[in-house]
Amino acid sequence: MNHHGFLRVAAASPELRLADCPFNADRTLALMKQAEDRGVNLVVFPECGLTGYTCHDLFHQQALWRAAEDALVRVVERGEKVFKGVAVVGLPLMVDGQLFNAGAVVHAGKILGIVPKSYLPNYKEFYDARYFCPADNASFSAATVAGQGVPFGTNLLFACRNVPGFVLSVEVCEDLWMPVPPSSLAALMGATVTANLSASNELIGKAGYRRQLVAGQSGRCLSAYIYAACGVGESTTDLVFGGHCIVAENGAVLAESERFRRGGHLLVADLDLDRLQHDRVQMNSYHDANRAPDLNFGKFRNLSFELELTPREPALVREVEAAPFVPNDPATRDDRCREIFQTQVAALARRLGHIGTPPVSIGVSGGLDSTLALLVVCKTMDDLGVARDEVKALTMPGFGTTGRTKGNAHALMKALGVSVRECDIRSMCFEQMKALGHAPFGIKLDGETVESLAEKLMHLPPGNRSDLVFENVQARLRTSLLMNAGFVIGTGDLSELALGWCTYNADHMSMYNVNVSIPKTLVKFLVKWAAENEFDGNARRTLLDVVDTEISPELLPADASGRIAQSTEQSVGPYELVDFFLYHVLRFGASPEKILFLAGHAKFSKPYPADEVRHWLRVFLKRFFANQFKRSCLPDGPKVGSVSVSPRGDWRMPSDAAARVWLDAVEQGE
Repeated sequence: MNHHGFLRVAAASPELRLADCPFNADRTLALMKQAEDRGVNLVVFPECGLTGYTCHDLFHQQALWRAAEDALVRVVERGEKVFKGVAVVGLPLMVDGQLFNAGAVVHAGKILGIVPKSYLPNYKEFYDARYFCPADNASFSAATVAGQGVPFGTNLLFACRNVPGFVLSVEVCEDLWMPVPPSSLAALMGATVTANLSASNELIGKAGYRRQLVAGQSGRCLSAYIYAACGVGESTTDLVFGGHCIVAENGAVLAESERFRRGGHLLVADLDLDRLQHDRVQMNSYHDANRAPDLNFGKFRNLSFELELTPREPALVREVEAAPFVPNDPATRDDRCREIFQTQVAALARRLGHIGTPPVSIGVSGGLDSTLALLVVCKTMDDLGVARDEVKALTMPGFGTTGRTKGNAHALMKALGVSVRECDIRSMCFEQMKALGHAPFGIKLDGETVESLAEKLMHLPPGNRSDLVFENVQARLRTSLLMNAGFVIGTGDLSELALGWCTYNADHMSMYNVNVSIPKTLVKFLVKWAAENEFDGNARRTLLDVVDTEISPELLPADASGRIAQSTEQSVGPYELVDFFLYHVLRFGASPEKILFLAGHAKFSKPYPADEVRHWLRVFLKRFFANQFKRSCLPDGPKVGSVSVSPRGDWRMPSDAAARVWLDAVEQGE
């Protein structure tokens, strides 16, 4: 997994006996052994974990200082035998006549560094300043700890030489709750992972705020954040501690422990360091804060180490979403759908209002994309106070149109109360092909009629169904009719644009496209959601039938039974794979090798053999590179999610870039 940019980490909350340092060291070592067994690279322990945080005035006892340092020696020496990764352990540490609340970074029988707590809470239930000195009191940058000369300070970064992107910073509990946590400065200096050793007590509502704080800091810093808190073994004289452990990455909580558990526990998660590095490179404003003159970035010290990378479990300790554009949680999905509709409607209303609210035209095929766009147009007209009959809805059956899609188009237009017009384009297409001297599928048009041609097309041999001129004539004729009818609302979706699965200056073109940044898997879900939440009766039945209809442009002739003979997914791949590829390529710049690795851990609607995934990824990349020229001149349309191919926004790419590097990587991927 490290090869694909993953780092396995853990937040630990051991069983604790207050002031019993040998016992606490043994419990720490036991969880380090568990971490090793699970292939963990980094494990973080709680604040003052070797003594307990609630020792209070016992922290003034020399016996406790010495026992804590002896316990650290025990963890360092025995830990080398049981754990090959990095451990961050909390203890009170006496240095130069001052007692610090500190975290010791331990690896391979050595203490890599000591990081003291910067901010000491001394309000309400907290009395840290009664026992400890703040980090700024230290007039030294190194200390002798457990017989070793060790770097000391809040300006330490621990960089792993053999895991690209793994740079660790450490802060202690209250540091996170400050306006400018030390981890913010460390992140700007290159830290990608922050360990927080904590002793945060439990209060009503505090867990939710703590979760938001951890997730928010990871998001602001474009980093990972590992929060390890002490548990129920702490004193309950006045407070209760729940052992709340959290692992977050770039604003999202990857894993969270159950609170108030008795005994020790380990919360394990896999971080994606590649994602963090990608977002930092892409978000160039992130690094602008380095120019602030008063932040003293020059004081940071980089300490390097090297991990012994042990074999990992075959499965990621991390969910790989098979449908990354569609939330799994029903409540989140509902909110997402409403927000998308609101965004689309607001965008279209603004555009129509600017140009005087003209009549709009939209092609309605009975397919998913035009259905979603029509729903958005109707809602927009309602919000603008414009009668729906100002929507000039055209259904334009051609040689590949089936009775099912045509029937659904009419039923939907009727249910929504828009202006309905059917325009059979076959005669016009017939004349254009004659003018071009084109013989569709080898059928010469001299002596043929539209009806006789249609009859012959229905009985074409199964293998004789490729004719781009035949397809393009129909697609461009439809757009021409729409352009002459009103302000054209585009219907093409993000997935089709990524694949180039659209006819240039046909369904590729419009005057405003409300679906331009919505992928096909989400379009399908949005239509289903609308059916189940916004409509009933015939409208609901029609929408659900649209969802169940095979996806097709219906540009090639139907079969002899009048059924769809042109399956989009047989040509470009299953859309759940297309959107999976699209998400990881555009959102995170993932390599083909990593995409194949991730696909092997995703639970798609059906199992796909590795060779099939590789085949469709190859198809996706070839089409993506070959069809940039279509994306370079897209009409306006609203961005609704984190991925867009607008040439004015998220995606600027040369139309003649070579795909070789990516295609070669597909062959080398797992």
